[in-house]
Amino acid sequence: MLQVIVLGSAAGGGFPQWNCNCLQCKRARAGDPKVKRRTQSSLAVSSGDGKWFLLNASPDLRKQIDDNADLHPDAASTRHSPIVGAVLTNADVDHIAGLLNLRESQPLAVYATRRVHAVLDRNSVYGVLNPAYVDRRPLDLDRRTDLAGKDGVINGISVEPFAVPGKVALYLEDANQANMGSTAEDTIALQITERASGSSFFYVPACASMPPTLARRLTGADLVFFDGTVWKDDEMIASRTGKKTGGRMGHMHVSGDDGSVAAFEDLGVRRKVFVHINNTNPVLAEDSAERRFVESEGWEVGYDGMKVTL
Repeated sequence: MLQVIVLGSAAGGGFPQWNCNCLQCKRARAGDPKVKRRTQSSLAVSSGDGKWFLLNASPDLRKQIDDNADLHPDAASTRHSPIVGAVLTNADVDHIAGLLNLRESQPLAVYATRRVHAVLDRNSVYGVLNPAYVDRRPLDLDRRTDLAGKDGVINGISVEPFAVPGKVALYLEDANQANMGSTAEDTIALQITERASGSSFFYVPACASMPPTLARRLTGADLVFFDGTVWKDDEMIASRTGKKTGGRMGHMHVSGDDGSVAAFEDLGVRRKVFVHINNTNPVLAEDSAERRFVESEGWEVGYDGMKVTL
């Protein structure tokens, strides 16, 4: 049994975003039941043994743990956590800042590409993750790794990371290099598999396009969590909430002939869920025409606390 919890379904900044007064944020801030609040992007996964691995560590992790009883300490223990590790898909702030919530000498294993580990190693603030308790383990692209906690006990879940189109984290951009200095290890997706049953799903929270190699990999999947950041490529510019396109930020837009809905049409994916949704994206409103459209195309819009069992 493969258990998945969507801890956070919003893009960086959360929803409503603290300094944004776009239409969706106004409605969410006013308590509109059709526009649910969301924390920043993260999942949790378990093989059903009571131990959980985070897929990315959001700045909102403290609240996400409080909001999900599966991640609470054992009632019979003075100091305990069912969280035994984390797997990082990139070095974006909204995917690594939550690690700082895990600094209380709790045994953990953090998995990431060598490129992302190097970012953490260069930033001394991540030294609060005491190496006596926290192992930093490298992931190799296109190679399965069996996940294990600090104790080395394999928990029945494997992860296969693979590169997807994207770019380096904003704070690491180098304007003098191609694609801002990005490498293949800067933006990865994950195939998560339970070894015993063979059940698996894909987690793709950031992706700039759908090349044929990625389309082939996702074809026929039982479940895909996919980048739903923006509805239109120029959405933030048009709404006067930013100056960058979705593509410039490393995110594929949802709508149109070159959007993600169209890209998935012929892939035969059984269940498709948008995550990492920006506050400007109208699919966040349950009564919007955009929400009705994606749902008519067989998509779900992820929400905090959403649970899936495979």
